[in-house]
Amino acid sequence: MRIRIVDAFTDRPFAGNPAGVLLLDSNHFPDDSWLQQVATEVNLSETAFAHPLPSGASGASGASDGEADWALRWFTPSTEVDMCGHATLATAHVLHTTGIAGGTVRFAARCGILSATAHEDGTLTLDFPTAPLTPVETPDGVADALGAKVISAHDTGPHIGDLLVELADEQSVRALRPDLAALVTYSKRGIIATAAAEDPHGGYDFVSRCFFPQVGIDEDPVTGSAHTALAPFWSARLGRGELTGLQASARSGLVRTSLRGDRTLLTGRAVTVIDGELLTSP
Repeated sequence: MRIRIVDAFTDRPFAGNPAGVLLLDSNHFPDDSWLQQVATEVNLSETAFAHPLPSGASGASGASDGEADWALRWFTPSTEVDMCGHATLATAHVLHTTGIAGGTVRFAARCGILSATAHEDGTLTLDFPTAPLTPVETPDGVADALGAKVISAHDTGPHIGDLLVELADEQSVRALRPDLAALVTYSKRGIIATAAAEDPHGGYDFVSRCFFPQVGIDEDPVTGSAHTALAPFWSARLGRGELTGLQASARSGLVRTSLRGDRTLLTGRAVTVIDGELLTSP
């Protein structure tokens, strides 16, 4: 069984967010325990598993192949997640670069129908549901756990389950050294920390960093799903529907966002860095 590692939301190897990708030969998913063992072995923030949807079958969301072409699931090293942007981008990249699919590919996932469209310039655009933002009081202890002053806080809804916190400036985001053990109690998945770009002409409009110790990821390098919350947050602040976010992790990556009401388009590039064989089967 072929297994690939793809760096997503970057145009060069060893940057962006690496994801494992397994395209399954069967028309169903193996046992959850096997999927989890593979993801634990790969030990990246997410490993994606996908299989084609035959006529009359349904995917993880219950959608038939009339709505989707592939069923898609994502696992961290410790658990399955409801939504993942970078591993979806990585999966679409593999489908397109191997010639298995062209144009737009539709995925049936736990969070509903997602799509990925390939463009002539090599970029891919994901169509994801926009996260519903709800302003909340900053929970006691969050600022201390982050080690930074929090300007505002928002709940991001059930699919991603993060607490989005706005910090004073870009440097505050870049300088974060959070107490990860203290962060696990404040959200379903983790914390998105963000601020406006220091230089509005620097090639990006806002910065972010994402910490997900609750699902076994201390810091995610580039988080597509988080940008379904960052896009409406910053579009409202900056008055523009099309923005570029820089996730300022050690690996770093750029995500172009386009807010379309209840859908958010996420555009980026991807690079395959490892193409090998998994010497075990379900």
